[in-house]
Amino acid sequence: MPTSRPGHAATSRGERFTVLDPATGKGFAEAPDQRPDELDAVVERAHRAWLGWRSDPLARSKALLTAADAVAAAGADLAPLLTREQGKPLAESYAEVARTAARLRYFAELTPESQKITDGRPVRGEIRWRPLGPVAAIVPWNFPLQLASSKFAPALAAGNTVVLKPSPYTPLATRLLGSVVAAALPEDVLTIVTGHEPLGARLASHPGIRHTTFTGSIPTGRAVAACAGASLARVTLELGGNDAAILLDDVDVERIAERLFWAAFRNCGQVCMAVKRVYAPARLHSRVVEALAQYARTVVVGAGLDAGSQLGPVNNAPQLARVEQCTARALADGARAVTGGHRLDRPGYFFAPTILTDVLPASSVVTEEQFGPVLPVLPYSSLDEAVDAANDTRFGLGGSVWGTDLDRAEAVADRLECGTAWINHHAELSLAQPFAGIKESGVGVAGGPWGLYGNLRPFVVHRPEEA
Repeated sequence: MPTSRPGHAATSRGERFTVLDPATGKGFAEAPDQRPDELDAVVERAHRAWLGWRSDPLARSKALLTAADAVAAAGADLAPLLTREQGKPLAESYAEVARTAARLRYFAELTPESQKITDGRPVRGEIRWRPLGPVAAIVPWNFPLQLASSKFAPALAAGNTVVLKPSPYTPLATRLLGSVVAAALPEDVLTIVTGHEPLGARLASHPGIRHTTFTGSIPTGRAVAACAGASLARVTLELGGNDAAILLDDVDVERIAERLFWAAFRNCGQVCMAVKRVYAPARLHSRVVEALAQYARTVVVGAGLDAGSQLGPVNNAPQLARVEQCTARALADGARAVTGGHRLDRPGYFFAPTILTDVLPASSVVTEEQFGPVLPVLPYSSLDEAVDAANDTRFGLGGSVWGTDLDRAEAVADRLECGTAWINHHAELSLAQPFAGIKESGVGVAGGPWGLYGNLRPFVVHRPEEA
């Protein structure tokens, strides 16, 4: 694997850990296992780099555009490595690389705008924007490159420097991405550190970090917030979801089945804003279940590097165990797997795409984020019942409504308690829109101008008007 220039991927003193291929369950490479005490030097270098990086917006924009072109050109190296360590089909890895480059381009061309203050007094005020300083970005294993760029692209565009820690399940493609991007930047503006805990905790709590941005589980998010609170650093948290899809009684079941399936099962269901539960009108419930199951039976499950694979493995053994346990509990409580419901008998972390019916509403496969290729379909008797069930969750990331009457569907979508609602599709985001959850799905806003301003602080200048 290519190595970066010194200072852009922090080097350790020799400790390394094995990275597993989820399609085989076997190790295929190693990454540096850096110690928490190494972060002092990394953050200090990031602070020194920030003093220069923050001063020239035009140079930043040009550097990030160069980096975007370099990422796009490196797709043939990045995508296969991403698939090897994450498991997703190769086409999805190429799409993730393209999205990463596009995000860099978007933020490279976005600049904060000063704002005049007028309140009737003979004083001229102006709000200007200043970068925060070194930013810590902690990224999970489901979309390592895309989520990394969602954090470092706005932070860098705002004039901050970034120390980024990927998941130990997927460190390799992120290190390579860091090398590609850092080659277009001044020394130590972007640094990648890899390793196991307590590396992330130490990074989040480091007194030199002024903003910590994290994507992952609720318990870890709480721990990250507590760590950052020690130095009163700003925190942005995206903590997952339990998105509901409500199907209306005028829905064309057969027409939407394929789209609805992939809204739930893309990346093997390992998407924070994937459809995690479906609510169908009672009279259509059996048709919905069968249409989804029928499509699921046609999906090719295999290693992401194999031609024709549409659904890869679960990324890691602990997550596979979670999916198995969640499904087993539902089946023990009376649910029925119309298709799937079991681990596949082959090497690696493969689980058959599973459609569940007769599921208890209180089952953990409904109330929690299963984060795997399992989808419960529940009937409802009234629309109010469906909306109440969709909103009866501690999560609040996204949701969707599916039907033929778009005005009616939009009216139902407006009742959902979440950050983003879709109609007749799900989990599609524009780079220009805000992305935020409510309840326990997160704190702060990413995406679009909101993501840029989240990495800036206001600075106000007052002066008297000229006599």
